[in-house]
Amino acid sequence: MKSFFFNFIKSSIPHFHINDDELNLIAENFEEMELEKGEYFLKQGKISGSLILTEGHLRAYTFNENGDEVTTAFYAPPRLIFDVASFFQQKPSVENIIAITKVKGYYSNYKTVDKLFHEHALWREFGRAMLAKEYILFKDRTMRLINLTAEERYAHLMETNSEIFQIAQLRHIASYLNITDTSLSRIRREFTLR
Repeated sequence: MKSFFFNFIKSSIPHFHINDDELNLIAENFEEMELEKGEYFLKQGKISGSLILTEGHLRAYTFNENGDEVTTAFYAPPRLIFDVASFFQQKPSVENIIAITKVKGYYSNYKTVDKLFHEHALWREFGRAMLAKEYILFKDRTMRLINLTAEERYAHLMETNSEIFQIAQLRHIASYLNITDTSLSRIRREFTLR
């Protein structure tokens, strides 16, 4: 699993000269974490840690004003997982992040990650790259919700993350696409007939 950690960091900042000794020092600050399906990485009201996801899938969700679950994200490796506001501001999260398959990864808390930012230029560059990547993904998702039809959002999810249809419950996928379960069924049926 350590090689995955190294490869993830190296592939995230390919332009940066990376010293394996420094990578080893950084890796020592992370602990291996495993979650079973249905276990929470983060519960609403708790403060987020960070997880470099190496295996498995997670789902982030919150609740709307009616108390209904709203899926905000699906995560697959390789990915850095955390609630950015909770993690950096050290305030309780408004989201839940739950394993939808067995999950493996490397965990660290804010205090440790902050220490690494101060001690290692490599880690600062990796952190900058991850924040930029996650912001871009967030912005793209927001624009798709605004600019694309339900059918186009479904097609995009099929193109970029088709395996999620084998892993997640359809009601969670519908919520993520901002459509009803009935609409998702209709769209899937129409796509099958094409």
